[in-house]
Amino acid sequence: MNFSKEEYKARLKKVQKSMQDKGIELLISSDTANMNYLTGYDAWSFYYAQAVVVHVNAEEPLCWVRKQDSGGAYIKTYLKDENILVYDERYIHTWPLHPYDNLVEIIKEKKWDKLTIGLEMDSHYFTAYCYEKIKQGLPNAKLKDSERLVNWARIIKSNAEIELMKIAALISEKGMKTAIDVINPGIRQCDAVGEIQKALFYGTPEFGGEYSSIATLLPTGKGTSASHLTATQDKFIEGEATIIELSGTYQRYHCPMARTVLLGKPDQLKIDTMNKTNEALQAGIDAAKPGNTANHVAQAFWKVLDKYGIEKTSRTGYSIGIGYPPDWGEHTLNISKGDMTPLEPNVTFHMIAVMQFGGWGVEASEAIRITNKGCELFCNFPKDLHIK
Repeated sequence: MNFSKEEYKARLKKVQKSMQDKGIELLISSDTANMNYLTGYDAWSFYYAQAVVVHVNAEEPLCWVRKQDSGGAYIKTYLKDENILVYDERYIHTWPLHPYDNLVEIIKEKKWDKLTIGLEMDSHYFTAYCYEKIKQGLPNAKLKDSERLVNWARIIKSNAEIELMKIAALISEKGMKTAIDVINPGIRQCDAVGEIQKALFYGTPEFGGEYSSIATLLPTGKGTSASHLTATQDKFIEGEATIIELSGTYQRYHCPMARTVLLGKPDQLKIDTMNKTNEALQAGIDAAKPGNTANHVAQAFWKVLDKYGIEKTSRTGYSIGIGYPPDWGEHTLNISKGDMTPLEPNVTFHMIAVMQFGGWGVEASEAIRITNKGCELFCNFPKDLHIK
């Protein structure tokens, strides 16, 4: 267990209060990060059906997993053994049989089949087949979208969670330093990312790293005008820029960071654009304080871009914390105009300033924590264009 039983109990109470507010009597949470948040469960088992089931009046959630993965639930969660429910191997890839047939039977046995049931309708691993099994198997239940209520419960971190994110930040710094060192003309991208991944896993002498929710992103050359490109076997070329976006990960908590490196002679256009990018990023950071909203941060950011005539249509940040593939975002707060989510102490988000033009681009980003008086950056690493 990464946290005390008291912390898990407090999380459960927060979720149950939100369930009451939304008229949900039973919650089926299949978001991997939400399962971790509610129980401590952590295994690479999200490729198939699993969930945490929360009754609005229960003292503990139920962790429902494949029998082969039940050992992980006994080891990783704080739950009593009787609250770990397993389904048999006969449900694995034997259509039309499906694990949710088993979950339907459990709900019927507990006489919960006439309750209002909240489902995470847009969760990555809650498939259309899962929904159909619930809908057909529980005709007397009222099904509704939970509206990411567990995700929203996660948005304000405990001090214990903040400490894990600070460790993840130390690992991010190690990974980025390695990236800047190993990206050189003639080096294959895959070789560079291999060294970066090694650094992220090795972590620090005190704290080892883990796999990240998103692969290290490494667009280079023309690729810097695109997003979310990964390394190839192509070699880095003198005169071209490379964007590195990565995250250290510690006990599933992430602190992403992005920087840009330029190989060869200084390019004044890229330097100037990077400076403008960082000015906008800093304006957003300066507006990140309790009492403001995500909208305030976005307005401050875009005010600088408007001054320079730079167009950016994508959001420029999102809430972060626990993460599993394919995303380290929490799917709640967005740093975008019109998002009125209030910034409270221990809200944490990744603010990304990426500027893309035709055949090139630059990027810098920071993981940010709202404090009682303002905000602080998790990572300490220069944001200027790194010229080699």
